[in-house]
Amino acid sequence: MTASSAKRPQMALDDFEELERGAPETVTLEFIAGKLEVKPVPDGDHAEIAMWLLLQCMQQRPDLALYPEQGLVVERYRAGRARPDGSLAPRGTFAGKGEWADPAHVLMVAEVTSHDSDTDSRDRNEKREAYAAAGIPIYLLIDRDRHTLTVYSEPEEGRYVQDPAFAYGETVEIPAPVGISLDTEALKDFAE
Repeated sequence: MTASSAKRPQMALDDFEELERGAPETVTLEFIAGKLEVKPVPDGDHAEIAMWLLLQCMQQRPDLALYPEQGLVVERYRAGRARPDGSLAPRGTFAGKGEWADPAHVLMVAEVTSHDSDTDSRDRNEKREAYAAAGIPIYLLIDRDRHTLTVYSEPEEGRYVQDPAFAYGETVEIPAPVGISLDTEALKDFAE
């Protein structure tokens, strides 16, 4: 594959959006780095971890909401579409914004990895790059395979400058503009 063909998207953005609208409820489609991505339906542990994060955010930052699966326009030139497991933003941010919203007011996105073969490229790499390129201040990756939380912050020139990882059980400080502290002891209950 040549460098020029690697940058060519698999399909036009309009074609992706039409395909995504017609997708069955059993799959979630995303368009990251010019490629169609199929996000698996979450299992029970995935849902419990997402709920744990939602409760932590609500308790510490009641002025914010953690919106599940909100479609975001990401990447340079706004050519990408992602549905993070959670988008932390001021309450009311997405009112009237439609299916794919500008992430300008999103303070943090969160992803909980799935146990599938695409997790490495999708959650650990492609989405990280897309969220950084969109200027989202914090990307929180809850990695169920590695039993870690990685806090990506300080987006600069399409990448995150900071990326400390913490083991389940540690207290994780999420920096400004979020400014919360996550007690991750409960995540040990979902380690396989």
